[in-house]
Amino acid sequence: MHQPWPLRARTTTGKIDNLDYVIAMVGHRVSVLALDGVLAFELGMPFMTMGTVGDRYALSVVTPTRQGVTTDSGLRLSAAGALTELAAADTVIVPGYAFDHGIPESVAEALRACHDRSTRVVSLCVGAFALAQSGLLAGRRATTHWSQADRLAREHPDVTVDRGVLYVDEETVLTAAGTAAGIDLCLHLIRKDHGATVANQAARNVVAAPHREGGQAQFIEHHLPAAAGTSLAATRAWALERLGEPLLLRELAAHAHLSQRTFIRRFVAETGLPPMKWLQLARIDHAKQLLEHNGATIDEVARRSGFGTAQNLRTHFAQHCGLTPSAYRNVYAREPARVR
Repeated sequence: MHQPWPLRARTTTGKIDNLDYVIAMVGHRVSVLALDGVLAFELGMPFMTMGTVGDRYALSVVTPTRQGVTTDSGLRLSAAGALTELAAADTVIVPGYAFDHGIPESVAEALRACHDRSTRVVSLCVGAFALAQSGLLAGRRATTHWSQADRLAREHPDVTVDRGVLYVDEETVLTAAGTAAGIDLCLHLIRKDHGATVANQAARNVVAAPHREGGQAQFIEHHLPAAAGTSLAATRAWALERLGEPLLLRELAAHAHLSQRTFIRRFVAETGLPPMKWLQLARIDHAKQLLEHNGATIDEVARRSGFGTAQNLRTHFAQHCGLTPSAYRNVYAREPARVR
């Protein structure tokens, strides 16, 4: 079961008019480790996503030496912190880099020390090679860019390389596939830490999908209707306004003025999902929103999201999210539920 990553409390003290004060500051420090040849686009991903959700994250860049590194575009990155700053991080993110040259042993030691302290360690794209070289992927599932997956498996046979997913979440160690998948993983981190609403806002800020379908069901799945202008966009929008009703396939097809067979074929072509599967996931999404923002009972959430009964909601919610509606609410709710 996924839980939001713990935030570490830090304090500062001082005096105002001779009165002692202590201010508790709760935040999540993210250190982005830029290795030589770092991919500039991936270097910016954590800042583009996690940096857009207020002061929930404090982000910084760290390089192996004070001399900095050169990015893949030839730009020199010198104004960055040293490896010692990783000791204060809650999450360390390693973007892709010129991995053919390996990493210095000092970097490998620093990453191992982070993992030993239970710091969350994340790689984007071929950044997985740095984690593998440090021993952090031994005995774990991991992914990387599809073009380098075979090489990662060949050079590190103790790693179970999953070639068919956007990212792999092993709780303390997470890896993303090729470049754009880094955005998916950053949004996933926000979602784990702060819930679907905050992650959705971050996705809107960077004009990205809150969740893209991969080869594996991830913890949080959000399925938005396809862009307006597609042939069935109006029907999807119509369905989303009626999630609490017992919608049937024939009703969806009738709204689109199509036979059921033609409707299914076109729906799958536009969304990648059968209509009723898409509808079920849309209802899960709606249930999450109700659990986060509404004080309704579980029975009311079940009715308003179209699952009918609380037991039916619990069954489908657990299948897709890995936890019960009540557990999800306990983690992410913004207001208490009413007592039945």
